[in-house]
Amino acid sequence: MSARSAGQAVPALEIIDPGLQTTVQDYPGRRGRQALGFFPSGPVDPLGLQVANVLVGNRPGAAALEIPLGRFQAVILRAGLIAITGPDAGVTLNGEPVPLWEAVSVAEGDVLSCAVIRGAGYRRYLAVSGGIAVDEAFGSRSTLLVAGIGGHDGRALERADVLDAYPAGGARQRRRMPVSLRPHYTDSWEIEVLRGPHADPDFLTAQDFEDFLGACWRCDLNSDRTGVRFNPHRFQWARTSGDVAGGHPSNLLDTSYPYGGILAYGDVLTILGPDSNTSGGFAVIATVAHAALSKVGQLRPGRDVVRFREINLHQAAAMQSHLDQLLDPRHFETV
Repeated sequence: MSARSAGQAVPALEIIDPGLQTTVQDYPGRRGRQALGFFPSGPVDPLGLQVANVLVGNRPGAAALEIPLGRFQAVILRAGLIAITGPDAGVTLNGEPVPLWEAVSVAEGDVLSCAVIRGAGYRRYLAVSGGIAVDEAFGSRSTLLVAGIGGHDGRALERADVLDAYPAGGARQRRRMPVSLRPHYTDSWEIEVLRGPHADPDFLTAQDFEDFLGACWRCDLNSDRTGVRFNPHRFQWARTSGDVAGGHPSNLLDTSYPYGGILAYGDVLTILGPDSNTSGGFAVIATVAHAALSKVGQLRPGRDVVRFREINLHQAAAMQSHLDQLLDPRHFETV
């Protein structure tokens, strides 16, 4: 039985323009299902989705909309609060500019419009008070496009779709994230990584890993929720082949992959995204720190460049602790 038929949800948004590939996502997604072949799905930029929810009074991981490239338009069907996070500019309500990183009151019949992101950054997140109401699939409301499950009928939104939301539970305080706490967007990123599990000396040479950290990697146009691909690069490699696993030195016997792993598909590096495959036979030379995954979600295909910076486990834990502090509503301003 759906949330609407059970009387737990009501229509909240009617889609006029779904944009490039807008989907319903929640956080942390389908975690703990890797043995069944599922990476977690969920937002490519976890911080953006969680902050949007906190701003409207939802729990941080409630289902919300992920809007790549920014373009989106919908009619509000229920009064309440909305919040949009991500790259600024070009968002209006009934033609009037709307601030991002701040809860905004909306009324039935209002029209929300988001223009294409022209500057730095790539994804926006839209939360509605109460949270988007879609059925769970394998413990999550996140859309997994390659499997056609979760979210709104297992697919990206289309024109005339109607999305439900759960009750908001009375008057909610409008919040705003201070400017000093908001992420900085750029087209030239530094992303923190941990070495391995298949780095030097067994797979790469020491010089290879130095080259990996020293190079400037350009995001390929063929990047999406499954992974961010980079320009090809020829490493020296510490071995001549993958032996029984294959002819290329990046080949190994099939193994499980970590979310955020940087995979060497031969000479092409790929950051494994939330909808990626969970296992395979290629070396993972480094892994993006969990707290840095939000940066990956804002990489613009075909334009942005990345340099990787190696950190250790203690530094990765400190980054995560800082990120958790950002989600504490006590640090937000009251509007």
